[in-house]
Amino acid sequence: MLYQALKLLRRYHGMTQKDLADRLGISNSYLSEIETGVKKDSITVELLEKYAGVFGIPVSSLLLFSEQIDSKRRTDRLRVQAASKILKVLSWIDEQEKVGT
Repeated sequence: MLYQALKLLRRYHGMTQKDLADRLGISNSYLSEIETGVKKDSITVELLEKYAGVFGIPVSSLLLFSEQIDSKRRTDRLRVQAASKILKVLSWIDEQEKVGT
């Protein structure tokens, strides 16, 4: 889920992968692998801090989409369900913008 949120965040801000990769100090291919989920397990707090700095948001907003949860804790299950629904709405908006252009 986190990798999807990071991709949608970039697209929402109208940035290309190259532009964002340059601002984050990572390679374009690495960013592509993050956004497709290939490197989703290599997203560090340091990288999230860079994202937060680029987009002017708190790291905690990005952590909402973290999939690492304790499925026995009701609050974690609710957080993941809410994040999943937010991603569906953001994906729908992204698709509508592609159709409109």
